[in-house]
Amino acid sequence: MPRSNRPRRHGRTAPRDAGAPLDLDRAFGGAPRTESGPDGDWYVRSVAGASSPKAYRCPGCDQEIPAGVAHVVAWPASGLTGEQAALSDRRHWHRACWQARARRRPR
Repeated sequence: MPRSNRPRRHGRTAPRDAGAPLDLDRAFGGAPRTESGPDGDWYVRSVAGASSPKAYRCPGCDQEIPAGVAHVVAWPASGLTGEQAALSDRRHWHRACWQARARRRPR
């Protein structure tokens, strides 16, 4: 009897609904967490190096974060001008620069 090249579906999970969009932010970096610092509350999300396709400029040290390097994305939790404006204020930080910022005292 010839071999069948069709995949068998014995007890496997149902395929994902093709109409449902995949949330890439959640898939690659997880849901944002909230952190409080001397300058207010922030939403923070870790970015894996593999899901970082381009270079960014860190506002903490003003140095480049090369593509493929793990880092942190942060944006204000209290967007006074709305959620979309707060999202446009997202900044990419080196992990160490973000942690050092959280330890600083407000002026």
